[in-house]
Amino acid sequence: MSMNFKGWSNYSFFFSAENTQEFLKKCYQKLGLENAEQKGYENCYSFIYYLEHGHIYFEQAEKAPLILKPILLFYGLAHLVKACILTVVPSYPESTAVLAHGVSTRKRKKQNYQFFHDEVKFQKNGLFPFMAETLFHMKQLEGDKATMEELLRLIPEMDSLFFQLENEKNFIPIRKQENEFFLSETILDRFHMTEQRFMDFLSSKTALNVSFSPTGNGHLIFTMDEDIFTQKNLFKYDLEEKHFVLPSAKSTLFQLPELLIHYLLLYNLSMIARYETEWWGELTKMMPNKDYPFIDSFMNVTLKKSPFLIYQFLVRYA
Repeated sequence: MSMNFKGWSNYSFFFSAENTQEFLKKCYQKLGLENAEQKGYENCYSFIYYLEHGHIYFEQAEKAPLILKPILLFYGLAHLVKACILTVVPSYPESTAVLAHGVSTRKRKKQNYQFFHDEVKFQKNGLFPFMAETLFHMKQLEGDKATMEELLRLIPEMDSLFFQLENEKNFIPIRKQENEFFLSETILDRFHMTEQRFMDFLSSKTALNVSFSPTGNGHLIFTMDEDIFTQKNLFKYDLEEKHFVLPSAKSTLFQLPELLIHYLLLYNLSMIARYETEWWGELTKMMPNKDYPFIDSFMNVTLKKSPFLIYQFLVRYA
């Protein structure tokens, strides 16, 4: 895992046809493709253009007023996601079915609408289920729903705002020392588990080879022999605080990869910015409730976190 992330400058390596061809060939060799070199050559420029367009959208979003940011960021992230998909599906896109958004939301908002309580519904076809399956091996998401509050609570960098406004903490930090990780034993009370039950739970949910050491000083101590970031697991990385965290409570979505969470939030916000202009305009000008600080904060977080999440996926073989 590449923790030394400095922003878009980390992507410079990929803006070279020679480098990208070799990179894609390596990805396709991992998939066992016989014609890995040829496929790397054929997909080279599609991959570069996905990254380039995504980068431009994010650059413009950083300069744009809040009223436009969600639209630019959503399409920017969609392009970056397509670059990731191309590393595992050389024939992408094979059909128009994978080009739709893959998620839906209520087009007309109810009276007294609150963003926190709004929800998105996962669809059978489109980019969202396709990226979930191809990038994270997650299937059967069709029909599932998520509220905006649930999704925001699963982003580590939003935790300080939740504490300020709601007096709640959604994550417990994980301290790393050399090859060991330290997690406060308070997690046992939050998950309502014994130590052994939690160890078994963590091992089963992380899909990693977890080995625990004797506890000490009020902490669970464990090691892992695999990359704990790019796997589908419970751990997330707080880019601002520079440490891993674990959700402090179980929920139906807490194992959802963070890249999918950002996609869902940006999708809904982009739909609101395009089609709910009266509510969106009032929110950005009048700031009537807690929706505004959470949306504004998320915009600032995803500007940096989404490129980080994409980069971690791309360099998983590095």
